[in-house]
Amino acid sequence: MIGYGTNSPSPTLETIINNGFWPDIDPNDFREEERVHNVTPPRIRQSLRAAVADVNRQLANYQHAHQQAGRMACDAIPPEPWQSPGDIQLLYTRAVYAQAQADLLERYRDASATGKGDERGEAKDLAADDYRADARWAIAELVGRQHTTVELI
Repeated sequence: MIGYGTNSPSPTLETIINNGFWPDIDPNDFREEERVHNVTPPRIRQSLRAAVADVNRQLANYQHAHQQAGRMACDAIPPEPWQSPGDIQLLYTRAVYAQAQADLLERYRDASATGKGDERGEAKDLAADDYRADARWAIAELVGRQHTTVELI
């Protein structure tokens, strides 16, 4: 039989169940949206689970305040006047995806010791920093904080 160069479809990954307040995370959506088709399913799940735990920790006070106000899920939070419906879920998902991408770039960078390998590793470290900044900004936007970047020189 002749192959036509098509790639076999990636295996379907199970949804990561969240804490009931924040939306569940579909690793298949992450894989498509973030174009990480070459990453193994266990690595994707591990990075997403760690990202969910970290983002949930950062948003614990925000979540608690809304639960105290009777909003038991993030989709019950009324959007700010400047927000569109669904922005809260979007920002949460963006924070999780960005944290997971940063983790994947940091933990699974090239192991090459050549000069080019070092350069690729440094570029991946910079990209990971950008993803972490994206996560921080999404969280700040979600909770209504200003985006502020301070750099010491």
